[in-house]
Amino acid sequence: MAGTDMIPDAVFECEKCDSQLEPGQVTVSYLGSSFPVELLRCPQCGFVLITEQLALGKMLQVEKTLEDK
Repeated sequence: MAGTDMIPDAVFECEKCDSQLEPGQVTVSYLGSSFPVELLRCPQCGFVLITEQLALGKMLQVEKTLEDK
């Protein structure tokens, strides 16, 4: 899951902190495996936005691959 998966020109805000989400490095873990990924995150509380496109695309593919091992 290397690289970015962000929606170009879209602006998202954290509902809790009222801050604009910014691209940042986060670690995604599943079944004991961890992957560094650049996603939109809140600079104040660390909330991470996982878009539906990412969840049903690359993340689902990686989950299925890990589950088949």
